[in-house]
Amino acid sequence: MTDIDLTNCDREPIHIPGKIQEHGFLIAISKELKITYCSENIITYTDVAAVTLLGTPVCFLETVILKKVGGFIEKLINIAQVNEGFRPVNPYPVMIGDREFNLVISDSDEQYLLEFEPFASDLDLDLQQVIGSSLSEILANANLSRLLDNTAAQIKNVIRYDRVMVYQFHDDGHGEVVAEAKNEDLAPWLGLHYPASDIPQQARELYKHNLVRLIADVAGIPSAILTYTELNDVPLDLTNSTLRAVSPIHIQYLKNMGVASSFSVSLIHQGELRGLVACHNYTPRFIHYKQREAAKLIGQVLSSALSFRQQEEDQHKNNRLKNAVDDLTRHLLRYNNMEEALFKHEVTLLDAVDAEGAVLAYDNHFYHAGKTPDDNFLTGFSSWLQDNMQEALYATDRLPQEYPRAFLIKDVACGVLVCRLSKELKEYLIWFRPEIAVNVTWAGNPEKAVVVGENGLSQISPRESFETWTQQVKLTAASWKSEDFRSALQLKEEVAFAISRKGTEIRILNDKLKEAYDELDAFSYTISHDLKNPLTTIKGYSQLLKRNLKLDTRDARMLDGILAGANRMQAMIEEVLHYSRSGQIKAKLRFVDMTRLLADLKEQLIIAHEHLPLTIAIGDTPPIYGDETMIQQVFSNLLGNAVKYSSKTGAPMVTVIGEHLEDQVRYRVSDNGIGVKLKDLEKIFDLFTRSDEVDAYEGSGVGLAIVKKIMEKHQGHIWVESEPGLGATFHISFQTALKEIA
Repeated sequence: MTDIDLTNCDREPIHIPGKIQEHGFLIAISKELKITYCSENIITYTDVAAVTLLGTPVCFLETVILKKVGGFIEKLINIAQVNEGFRPVNPYPVMIGDREFNLVISDSDEQYLLEFEPFASDLDLDLQQVIGSSLSEILANANLSRLLDNTAAQIKNVIRYDRVMVYQFHDDGHGEVVAEAKNEDLAPWLGLHYPASDIPQQARELYKHNLVRLIADVAGIPSAILTYTELNDVPLDLTNSTLRAVSPIHIQYLKNMGVASSFSVSLIHQGELRGLVACHNYTPRFIHYKQREAAKLIGQVLSSALSFRQQEEDQHKNNRLKNAVDDLTRHLLRYNNMEEALFKHEVTLLDAVDAEGAVLAYDNHFYHAGKTPDDNFLTGFSSWLQDNMQEALYATDRLPQEYPRAFLIKDVACGVLVCRLSKELKEYLIWFRPEIAVNVTWAGNPEKAVVVGENGLSQISPRESFETWTQQVKLTAASWKSEDFRSALQLKEEVAFAISRKGTEIRILNDKLKEAYDELDAFSYTISHDLKNPLTTIKGYSQLLKRNLKLDTRDARMLDGILAGANRMQAMIEEVLHYSRSGQIKAKLRFVDMTRLLADLKEQLIIAHEHLPLTIAIGDTPPIYGDETMIQQVFSNLLGNAVKYSSKTGAPMVTVIGEHLEDQVRYRVSDNGIGVKLKDLEKIFDLFTRSDEVDAYEGSGVGLAIVKKIMEKHQGHIWVESEPGLGATFHISFQTALKEIA
């Protein structure tokens, strides 16, 4: 084995140590049944040197050492050859001299391993009786804590080690003692945590292959494995070996704890290492193969029981989340409104995943359920996701480490699970979990100690102190589970389908609206043309009658009423036609000189109302980006209305002021006229809508509807503030940068 230092500790080749433990010996044979490797300590057990055996056929071992008829080992190997692989029926009892041994056969690449262990054990028990009662005790209680405690107690009862611990691995790889059975004179280790580095990844892989592992004597001197010259550069793979030597790092680790012998049983769940039953003895202790297999059986029963419980728990959670997603899917089919479907019923977006808060970022809005960040945080977080979220799903239980702004709201958003609906539109399904601050008690400082060796290089040193060391773990939320991911992705598909369906429905509706709009436009032109002709006739005959006939006062007044009505009807037709055309005209965008435009309008209004003491005050006039003709129409309507509805005040006063605000230009047009009642403010921009107070003023109720339509076309906004008798102020805001408008 090479020196292990900081650069290669996690890559230590522990499956090819080149040595075995001293309590047995090993022989490897090739597929041709020729002895290719042999442990040096074989001479201790057989009085035959390893070099004597190397290169000889296996029959020499059978006849000279085992005193068996030739072909014995070949038959055992043939029996182990099955369709599923190599399955020997271990152990095989053999005699070497006057001592009993267990022969354990396994395979190793192109070799077969023959390992010989003493049959004699430090344990003397009726295994069949003990195992039967132990399994009954383990399965007697459905409570998880009791199940673990029973397992530790029963394995201790089988192998009689000083301390037996059930050791559970957490998601980050570190371990925790969750159950313990020990001698009364030993300090408890229950609840202690051990860093992941105590059991490196390559060791965990071996624990998955070998479900039991015995280190009989920590202080034992390992025996080298010898081979002949041709195989010197081919190390023997001892992955499946029961005698495999132990890493010197781990040996020192056990010595530092005062442990003289250790034994472990792997706990496997769905092919992965879930934990260990770790056993410590403070004097050397050897237990033979069958006794280890008995402990392994108990471990397998525990693994099965834990797997069943986990599957039961997972299935319960799956069913709960699936029912929530099914309910939300039905809501999505029934309601077109996303907020209504996902937030307005008993089952909401929050129920689709185990979380404390849920947010839908959709259509430039944030919809909330449970404990969530405010919209200001979500706006920045959505932009961060747009730049940093590489896959369709993103999850972390340590958001403040990746997005520092989350540190300020760690009690709400320490963990996050995000499903992307649209990267370009920054639309997401988001679930939040709060910080869970916990105190973790470690068996010593979890950081590996670094020492400087005699060669001056830094080397890993196993921890020498195991005094309890408490650490407060912060900025971490509960980990997301596969059931959460599965449910979130399923709901994401349903929401995406609903959005797509809604988009299709909107496109169909838009096509129908366009068709109806075109028909209405054609109808408007037709009606205006057809109505103009009879109105022209009515006006013409009325004017002839008035000019050619001598009428009394009553008849003349009636004829004047006919002419006035015809004129109003003709003006209304012109305005309706103009309203219809305002949605059809293609905008020509450019910066409009508002100083000139407002000056022209002011001059026209002063001339048109020269009989009034009219004052029009114009303040700052920042340019507006838009269609000049449409903008002129907006201000012509607003200023004209301001003059009209303040004309009876005695001294009409109209004020126009503009200002530049970040990404918009805002104007306000004020007057000192009759004002608008509160109940009329919301409907003042509706077509043909006029309040009762303006009956004495000419008008059709079309002008402000045209203004609103033009503002919408410019992606702008218009609103009014007013009190009756105190005038009105109309506010209009234009974007400084516009997308192309029709």
